[in-house]
Amino acid sequence: MKLEGIHHITAITGDAPGNVGFYAGTMGLRLVKKTVNQDDPTVYHLFYADEAGSPGADLTFFEYPGAGPGSPGAGMVHRVVWRVASEEALTFWEERLLADGIASQRSPGRLEFNDPEGLGLALTVSAVADQPLIAEHPEIPGDLALQGFDGVRAYSFDPDRSRGLLQETLGFTPVAGGSFEARGEQRGGFYVYDDAPGRGIPGAGTVHHVAWASPMDDHEAWQRRLVEAGARPTPIIDRFYFRSIYFREPSGVLFEIATIGPGFATDEDRAHLGESLSLPPAFEHLRAQLDGILTPLPNPRRDLVKDVSR
Repeated sequence: MKLEGIHHITAITGDAPGNVGFYAGTMGLRLVKKTVNQDDPTVYHLFYADEAGSPGADLTFFEYPGAGPGSPGAGMVHRVVWRVASEEALTFWEERLLADGIASQRSPGRLEFNDPEGLGLALTVSAVADQPLIAEHPEIPGDLALQGFDGVRAYSFDPDRSRGLLQETLGFTPVAGGSFEARGEQRGGFYVYDDAPGRGIPGAGTVHHVAWASPMDDHEAWQRRLVEAGARPTPIIDRFYFRSIYFREPSGVLFEIATIGPGFATDEDRAHLGESLSLPPAFEHLRAQLDGILTPLPNPRRDLVKDVSR
């Protein structure tokens, strides 16, 4: 069995409207699902991705309105890395971010910056043949757009503690230093350790967990393998859009193994993904209550068309 790279990455925001503005506006991603945190349905779970909402491109956020800023530390992912096609793309993003008030640091093949709440982000020129996962945006040419995840960087006090689980149980391949790759038949993604500056504080602008992609047919076997390895995984949890297994790797980072499918078109037409609040059947009875609790959000696709047509 092989994991097909990253499925999704979930972070925390204290400002859902601002979050939509940055990721669906500045970064050019598509808001593909507006739903709720199934463990706390009083808060949003927002998914941004390519046009199809593909695993490998989903950056997701739980909104806790007014949440104070967090600070990443040991046992936390501290930087999300996307692929782009070229140095020309990095120049485009450097200029676009600056126009939006976001400073960045450029190096050969790489651009690093933080989102408005401090979440560490980076763009790297792609060195793999994986299919680019691109969203359509009227201000961003397709050859310059984000192409899906390259990987994540995490903090650890002792990354060697995690080596056995990563390599022997999960099938990650060591690349160099504290870097590992999870690669399946279609996609791959990197997992890289950096020395931890100290203990972290969860909050707005921090990553909650990283999910790795599994074919549906392998999912039960992954759960058994994790149990046998002593990783103490959860049972398989049906999230309606995919199925999930959660566990912490030895450095403390919360991992998920999520299935490729059923997908976000399960309850919405692909042409209208993310335009209205989607609730899995088990949560539909809460709709009237949630309408009075959840923060009103813009429709980014509709608003972008209006702005461009002016």
